[in-house]
Amino acid sequence: MTDTPAHTEEPQSVSKRRLEVPAAVALTKGAEERVAHLMASAPEDAIGVKLSTPRRGCSGLAYSVDYVTEEAKFDEKIVTPGGVLYIDGASVLYLVGSTMDWVEDDFTAGFVFDNPNAKGACGCGESFMV
Repeated sequence: MTDTPAHTEEPQSVSKRRLEVPAAVALTKGAEERVAHLMASAPEDAIGVKLSTPRRGCSGLAYSVDYVTEEAKFDEKIVTPGGVLYIDGASVLYLVGSTMDWVEDDFTAGFVFDNPNAKGACGCGESFMV
């Protein structure tokens, strides 16, 4: 009689069990198209655009979108069909669950944010508080 070891399954590695985590910010089709437009005319060294929430305005925080030339360690990276949107690592907690849209009308054009974390905003809409 031969001793045969019992069949044991090897535990899956952590990378195989990695859950897909939704992006902190959802982009509408309009926002994705605007990112593509920005990247089509971006400076040569730009690798994407970056969303951050610097301290500014009446309510304390503002939305800022700028070109970025290098990845920062804690930034979230969202790949869109037309380019990459980075979210500043220090801003992610203020933006989780938000939707980013691009809106144009007869008088204005710009990114618009539906942020469930915002507890208030200034009258002009330039800044928000959490």
